[in-house]
Amino acid sequence: GAVPGRWVRTGIAWSRLDSVGFGRPEAGPALALLRELLALSVLGGRAGYGYGYGTSAETIWLEDISSRRVWDLLAQASEVGLALVGAGRMASPVVLASRPAEALIDLTRAGSGLQLRARLRAGEDEIDPGQLVWIGSPPHGVVWWPEGVESTAAPALHLAPLSHPLDPGLAELLRADPIEVPAAETARFQSEIYPKLRRRVMFDSTDGSVELVDLPDTLVLTLSPGDGTLVELSWSLRSGGGELRSIWDEPDEIAAAALDSARAVLRATTSLVMVTPWGEQLASRSRLEGMDAARFVAEVLPRLEAIPDLEVVLAGELPEYREATDAPVVRLGGEESTDGDWFDLLVEVEVGGEEVPFHELFRALAAEESHLLLPSGTYFALDRPELRQLAELIAEARSLQDAPRDGVVRLGRFQASLWEELVALGIVTAQAGAWADAVAALAGVGDETDRPLPAGLHAALRPYQEEGFQWLASRYEHRLGGILADDMGLGKTLEALALVCHAREQGREAPWLVVAPTSVVGNWVAEAARFAPGVPTVAITETERRRGTPLAEAVAGAGLVVTSYTLFRLEYDDYEAIPWAGMMLDEAQFAKNPASHNYQRARRLPAEFKLAMTGTPLENSLTELWALSSITAPGLFARPDRFAETYRVPIERHGDGERLEQLRRRIKPVMLRRTKEQVASDLPDKQEQVLELDLHPRHRKLYQTYLARERQKVLGLLEDVVAHRFEIFRSLTLLRQAALDVTLVDPAHAGVPSTKLDVLTDMLAEVVADGHRVLVFSQFTRYLGEARRRVEAAGIDCCYLDGKTRNRGEVIAGFREGSAPVFMVSLKAGGFGLNLTEADYCILLDPWWNPATEAQAVDRVHRIGQTRKVMVYRLVARDTIEEKVMALKARKAALFDSVVGGGGFESGALRAEDVRALLE
Repeated sequence: GAVPGRWVRTGIAWSRLDSVGFGRPEAGPALALLRELLALSVLGGRAGYGYGYGTSAETIWLEDISSRRVWDLLAQASEVGLALVGAGRMASPVVLASRPAEALIDLTRAGSGLQLRARLRAGEDEIDPGQLVWIGSPPHGVVWWPEGVESTAAPALHLAPLSHPLDPGLAELLRADPIEVPAAETARFQSEIYPKLRRRVMFDSTDGSVELVDLPDTLVLTLSPGDGTLVELSWSLRSGGGELRSIWDEPDEIAAAALDSARAVLRATTSLVMVTPWGEQLASRSRLEGMDAARFVAEVLPRLEAIPDLEVVLAGELPEYREATDAPVVRLGGEESTDGDWFDLLVEVEVGGEEVPFHELFRALAAEESHLLLPSGTYFALDRPELRQLAELIAEARSLQDAPRDGVVRLGRFQASLWEELVALGIVTAQAGAWADAVAALAGVGDETDRPLPAGLHAALRPYQEEGFQWLASRYEHRLGGILADDMGLGKTLEALALVCHAREQGREAPWLVVAPTSVVGNWVAEAARFAPGVPTVAITETERRRGTPLAEAVAGAGLVVTSYTLFRLEYDDYEAIPWAGMMLDEAQFAKNPASHNYQRARRLPAEFKLAMTGTPLENSLTELWALSSITAPGLFARPDRFAETYRVPIERHGDGERLEQLRRRIKPVMLRRTKEQVASDLPDKQEQVLELDLHPRHRKLYQTYLARERQKVLGLLEDVVAHRFEIFRSLTLLRQAALDVTLVDPAHAGVPSTKLDVLTDMLAEVVADGHRVLVFSQFTRYLGEARRRVEAAGIDCCYLDGKTRNRGEVIAGFREGSAPVFMVSLKAGGFGLNLTEADYCILLDPWWNPATEAQAVDRVHRIGQTRKVMVYRLVARDTIEEKVMALKARKAALFDSVVGGGGFESGALRAEDVRALLE
């Protein structure tokens, strides 16, 4: 509404709008506009208004409507045919301006000063402040009468929205007299007041007497140093008059360009740019610490300072950060610790002539940080090969100790390869002589002088055997143990006896202890009597209760004591009380299980020198290799859990080639392994052949029945192989027996023909007729006994050996010296500790998935002393679990070859997929 009358008055009350439209659909759009206009008004906001019939005059006053939405409604009124007319008898026309009205300040010269006068215009029309009414508070529109209120020609009523909501102060200024600025205040007005006003209202100079200059915004970055390496950043916009406002306010074009440039720099170098629903924004305030602050000041800030219209303000002195680009210098120094088996290694790193705190460097490397900041403000990149390698090597060395000191790494004497890699990184400034000599000996450096063979050794050593003796003697002299892992049959026992003779001739009178399988004890005694007759040898084959003599008395005066793993375990306390020159574990795979008593006793025995002798230092898992090394070279590897984390899991589960190569380097200095192909060129050829046999139809039908039953049972257990391992192996063993001879599963099938026994009998008849002697192996003693009966029934003499044989030595001697051409041997009882080169044929009746076990059996024949070509036959039942076993055996052999030998890698542990493959 506006003076002098109401805007609309037709006799329809606002409260009756809901009832007006009944039966008149054409009035719907107009009524909708009126209802929305009512809702915007003060009248429409009254509680309960519009219900019932009011009798008093009802008026909506436009000047009371604060929402700019009213202008959209008025514009839509003409579109729906709703006429706008003035109130009163003459119904003056209403004109809705096509363009918003603009308020401005006219700035002109007034003598030597300035004059400010507010003006309001709508398009080309000038609005007289005396003829207007403001709409809204603060004003968002205006009503005026260009021709005056008292005109008899019904002056038109003009309505127009304002281009911007009007500041109340400016509204007052429009009605006030012009403001005069004295000449003395002109400069201050133009530098301070004008820029502030310029942002809030438009200026003009109608007479051109004043040149209007727009002062641009400035983007301001304020840096406030804090404690240490803390830097606070705050962003703001500065108007031309010096007023600071929020970075989130609308900047002018120049400041916006500077803001875009700053965002581009920060986006590429820091994380200070935020992504918001309104686009990328800079935080008004942020904090940077440590390396982030250093890189910002040294690298990012110069790029920001180069941006035009960006002002950097320092609210304090920033630290002087600089990047060191010189290569770091690593120095390793230290001394032998109070524990002679260890070396306290001091690690020093220097960058640009400045010392780097070790613990900070190692922490940053372990956290894979990109840079390290020193207290001086110097920082340097950590992504350098020498530093990454240093971190890996130190992490490995520190894993050997539970509570390392900062800056000091304790290195074990067996860490020769680790030492060499550390030395390659820098300069070793100090070493303990004895410790360094031991490391050099372990690494095979500086030990070229050949020791004379002991005079008490009655044997001519082959070149590789003499090399083995030198290797053993070097380690013994430096109190370093090891693993002698030569192939079976190359003379490990002879090399060990040479070491015993050497030690005694060097003045060491303490006895040596040999722990071996029961079946091998007699062989050690015989070999010692043959090759080292001057060494008093005692065999302990019974417990103290049976022999009637305490252990100390029984071994008094002995130079070599040989006992079994069983007796060593049962009478460990007695063995522990005797000062030994050294301990040798023959067939050391008997101590490969860390949870076994054999392992625990062997590791605890307080002998300065320990040697593991085995052609199979690992068979199923790398844990076995860890176990043997922890006995003979304690400190070579970390605890079993850390060894598993570092090596076993990455290699066995993930095929990690880098870890595999690292493991080979670590184990190489403490393991000596030679194969027959490498060192025994004069050893006769060995020819191996697999004979695939078809089962008799009755046999196959029964086998298929057992296979279907066991497959269904086992497949249901494979979700947890470990928990059900006994049930799974029982089923697999039953299937192997069924493939071999169904009478092993159920004696009721005694009448079912056995194809293998038929083939075996025919083979032996032919081989024996040609003058050959044969070893026949089986894992199942009942089947081996049946084979013996079949062969003897065919008129072929046999010797027989299994785990129950009491006169073992007599049986072995009977075959070696007698005329029986066939020796039936159970795989468990005769797989090691036998030298049976009198035979030249070897027949394995049933395959086993552990290739090392089979290799040990074959090596009873194919070993030093053999002069004839060796023939090896494996009898395999076609289309049975035996074929699957052969495939699994090949994969498990790869585990051994990859670590001890070379080539690729695949885990040898029996997994769920392996069991499924066996049952397919």
